[in-house]
Amino acid sequence: MAAPTRKILHIDMDAFYAAVAQRDDPALRGQPIAVAWRSTRSVVLTASYEARKFGVRSAMPSARAERLCPQLVFVPPDFTRYHAVSQQVRAIFARHTALIEPLSLDEAYLDVTTLASGLPSATATAMAIRAAIRAETGLTASAGVAPNKFLAKIASDWNKPDGLCVIRPHQIDAFLAPLPVGRLPGVGKVTEAKLHGMGIDTVADVRRHSSASLQQHFGRWGQRLHELAQGLDERPVEPHRPTLQISSEDTFEQDLPLDALEPMIRQLAEHTWASYRKERQRVACTVVLKLKTADFHILTRSLTLAAAPTSASELGDIACALRERVSRPADCRYRLVGVGLGGFVDEDHYQLQHGLFA
Repeated sequence: MAAPTRKILHIDMDAFYAAVAQRDDPALRGQPIAVAWRSTRSVVLTASYEARKFGVRSAMPSARAERLCPQLVFVPPDFTRYHAVSQQVRAIFARHTALIEPLSLDEAYLDVTTLASGLPSATATAMAIRAAIRAETGLTASAGVAPNKFLAKIASDWNKPDGLCVIRPHQIDAFLAPLPVGRLPGVGKVTEAKLHGMGIDTVADVRRHSSASLQQHFGRWGQRLHELAQGLDERPVEPHRPTLQISSEDTFEQDLPLDALEPMIRQLAEHTWASYRKERQRVACTVVLKLKTADFHILTRSLTLAAAPTSASELGDIACALRERVSRPADCRYRLVGVGLGGFVDEDHYQLQHGLFA
């Protein structure tokens, strides 16, 4: 007996950080706002839809955003509030399925192939979730409904804000064919340019190439590109996706030389360690130092240890020492630093390996 066609939802809160600010401060409603610190070094975390009309976007430098929209209102982020609302939203999800894969505070995949709420369809479930979010949080969310994660994510962005898009199995080919190839996940600007150079501008163009042909140009990822163009994505919704990395980073008010970064590195190590302590039965053995130069080049240096760090102080020591692996000229200046922990393994596996080689 064939397995039932999966029914996947992707729920994405609309301009989440900005929407929370506008909900909680009536004076901000209808105003173009950017969630960011008003600083020449800051970047926009989220822009309200009023601000987006002026071209203001996430990850844009705040100074550029203000040039685009001189009346832009800057609102500092409040992650305590965002976490609280995110928990409310996830509680709504849990009424309908236990198969929930959060991607961030404001979006998640849900597998509703087997419905727990008695609703007649995945579409009805998406509508009920969006209605509950509006009623209980005062915010709006957009939803995509499709047979897999890739399609559901594209669909959730289709009718934003406060939208719903359903892609049924028999609609997949017609939906995908005219899309620009840049809409496929994993196709960044460099890959998109290479595809355009091959005469591949749309998903329909990708389909005219075999998997073997695409692999000749893009390696193993060529096979994935071929599958996506056919609407294929077998990834399951993973409710307990293991942590891959925990990190904290900060951008400076002024560019700084490498030897002046120790205080910030140690402060970020404290933040990263505080998050790491919330992990249950997972151990991280890799320390990562991230740097961004004044001319926006990103450098990372990492060290995988035989034994995991045991304190924020030790993490800070290792991260500071990783500066010795940076071979940039002494007069190089840096605008950002980050400290991370990665290489996570299960605690039982770690204890076994550590015991064997101690």
